[in-house]
Amino acid sequence: MTRDRGRKIYDWLDSRVGLSSVVELLRQKQVPKHRHTTWYYFGGMTLFLFVIQIITGIFLLLYYRPTAEAAYESVKFIMTEVEFGWLMRSIHSWSANLMIAVMLIHMFSVFFLKSYRKPREVTWISGVLLLFLSLAFGFSGYLLPWNKLAYFATKVGTDIAGSIPVVGEPVLRLLRGGEEVTGATLTRFFGVHVAILPMIATFMLGLHLFLIQKHGMALPLKEAREKEAGGDLQNIPFMPNFLLRDAIGWIIALGFLVFLASVFPWELGEKADPLASAPAGIKPEWFFMFMFQTLKFIPGHILFIEGEILGILAFSTAGAILLFIPFIDKQANRLQDNRSLTIAGAIALIYFIIFTILGYIY
Repeated sequence: MTRDRGRKIYDWLDSRVGLSSVVELLRQKQVPKHRHTTWYYFGGMTLFLFVIQIITGIFLLLYYRPTAEAAYESVKFIMTEVEFGWLMRSIHSWSANLMIAVMLIHMFSVFFLKSYRKPREVTWISGVLLLFLSLAFGFSGYLLPWNKLAYFATKVGTDIAGSIPVVGEPVLRLLRGGEEVTGATLTRFFGVHVAILPMIATFMLGLHLFLIQKHGMALPLKEAREKEAGGDLQNIPFMPNFLLRDAIGWIIALGFLVFLASVFPWELGEKADPLASAPAGIKPEWFFMFMFQTLKFIPGHILFIEGEILGILAFSTAGAILLFIPFIDKQANRLQDNRSLTIAGAIALIYFIIFTILGYIY
């Protein structure tokens, strides 16, 4: 009886929204099988963690109050009074960090496999923009608990943005909603975090998924050359084989998140006091640590340019290069490995890891 009822519901939906065509499309979709296939799963894992962010974020939004007077108390209420509120907040915080970590692994795997080559240039660009948006999510969400650490870290972060030549002052006022970090800054960051960024991210994610569906998974250079030479390469059916393996990874990730949230719950800290002095050792989130540590190591002045400005310009240039890598690496379109670019990417990855570690040591 239940099976017949389910079939009737499916037929009703199919006649109105065309479910069968979507299912057929998923059944026909194939995923290349080779020694690097494992890296494909990190894309789906990133999507899963993003969905976790949405679900837990909506729950937190029901109780959060975005004012300097009530933000800290509302988060404290979530953690102490709302049933499983502490768990939801911890999962939200841990999943945000894990999502960025998995996204970085996904990006570097795509880079080293040269999967950005023609016709996937726009797929790469949309993916890098999603990474930038995720960093913006992390920066804007960090202030929302309105605790002491978040307050002063935001003050330092916006000060750095304010040091950009020419546009620094307008950018600083735009971010803060004034000259200083105040309740207006909190309200502004809240609006960006729960409205503007999700709207842009949803569009970019939809574009990214559409392009992946359109062009399929890219083969690594070696396998692509073999296919071009007439080699017979194996594929994995996306549905159900690849999807089930993806789902197993999602279940493991969910269990890991619950473990982290239960054993290492995200702390709230002390309420922000704008009149108090900044606590010693203020540091940003780990994904900004390498930039923070680099700016600490750069001398105050290099020739006639301020060291901090030079560092910001260098990171901005690196971000632009990363975004337009498909148009820089012409050899990838000819299925040739650009050794110098691969080495540069490896150096960038090692630099990121080392300077992140140094940020926690010093």
